Amino acid sequence: MKRSMCAHYANPLGLFSILILLVFLSACQNPNRPSPKNPVSITLWHIYVEQMKTTFEGLVDEFNVTVGAKQGIVIQVAAVANPSVLSEKLLMAANGDPGAPEIPDISVIYPPVAATLSAKGLLMDFASQFTKDGISRYVDAFIEAGMIDGHHYLLPISKSTEVLYVNKTIFDQFAGDLSATQNGVTLTQLETFEGIIDAAEKYYAWSGGKTFYYPDSLFTYSMIGMEQMGEHLVRDRKLNLTSPAFKRIWDTYYGPAAKGRVAIFNTFGDYLALTGDAVAITGSSAGAIFYPDSVIHKDGTKEAAEFIVLPFPVFSGGEKVAIQRGVDMCVIKSTPVKEYAASVFLKWLTSPEQNLPFTASTGFIPVVKQAFDATSNVGNSDNAMIKKARLATSTMQKEYRFYVQPVFDGFEAMQKNYIKELQDRALAARNNGGGTVPDDARFNFITAFNE
Repeated sequence: MKRSMCAHYANPLGLFSILILLVFLSACQNPNRPSPKNPVSITLWHIYVEQMKTTFEGLVDEFNVTVGAKQGIVIQVAAVANPSVLSEKLLMAANGDPGAPEIPDISVIYPPVAATLSAKGLLMDFASQFTKDGISRYVDAFIEAGMIDGHHYLLPISKSTEVLYVNKTIFDQFAGDLSATQNGVTLTQLETFEGIIDAAEKYYAWSGGKTFYYPDSLFTYSMIGMEQMGEHLVRDRKLNLTSPAFKRIWDTYYGPAAKGRVAIFNTFGDYLALTGDAVAITGSSAGAIFYPDSVIHKDGTKEAAEFIVLPFPVFSGGEKVAIQRGVDMCVIKSTPVKEYAASVFLKWLTSPEQNLPFTASTGFIPVVKQAFDATSNVGNSDNAMIKKARLATSTMQKEYRFYVQPVFDGFEAMQKNYIKELQDRALAARNNGGGTVPDDARFNFITAFNE
């Protein structure tokens, strides 16, 4: 026994060497992980504004002083002016254009730009940092929307859909005056697009020639309308304009727009809400924060107004379908340390503890199943319009199918051309009197668009 003990301690230098080796090996077990002694800085671009910006950047600050501090991860954020500027900057950085900014580690990204960056091999596949169980926490449809060529390049952060905003103050005055006649209107009829157009006809006469409705995104209105009727507006990367379903889309937009019942406009619908130039507007649920509590008339007078938020309308007899859009983020391929750090932050950001309060306070829809299914906090916001939008989207979460628009090279140009061509033709008809609409207008549109 004594001999054994002496043999054990006979070479203290050897024992010390073993201990040093064990410490060294321990330190090398995770060479691709940051630490407080070896921190990593991650840059992030986003496009949030006003309250959304404050809320998001507050979350980043919280991460930096908690999880980030413990793991040696620092997130540095930069707000970019708007989605188009963001996309332009990302493409410039990806192409290495002169004067281009350095590409960020994490960024809000939109599908067309993501497709370009993925083709250049610049995007990290989230499957490299997320387990299957981790991915399964997210709403399946939102995950599917982030897949490009079988790779998981986009992670959902917050989603939105489209809802119907109604100036109830004006609508109640309008409906009240018609209530004693057989030509009455109700809020219930705004559940369908046909009901909206009927109300628009009556409002035009009642108001002395004012517009009633505005589809904030004309392409979404057309695409989702087709989906509701069981057809696709985009088929084989081409517009499907000869179907009977498209004729219904055409009939509820072109004629009413040419006759002044529907607004022809090229920016966000909340501007028309502010001036009272539209009573009903289909637009993004995330835009609720921009809807006013008053209307400023052209003569400068200001009048208090109550807006309500209803689920997205459906073409009569159609399926309840609405658009799925919102914010996805990508991670740019770089080093294992940065990719790991970026993933730690995004996992934290989308956990129910952060995701539900963030989306509830901004009008977005949660992206993880646990938060998506939670309804007790849907109205958790100091902003009345955000509360109303969240309640409307909560109803839609249960009753609607969310549709993801296709992603392919040229889709964005197709969308812009469609809107311009349709609006230009409706405006030309309006300027030519608008009282009558040429019988061959749809045929001429289809012919011109496909030339």
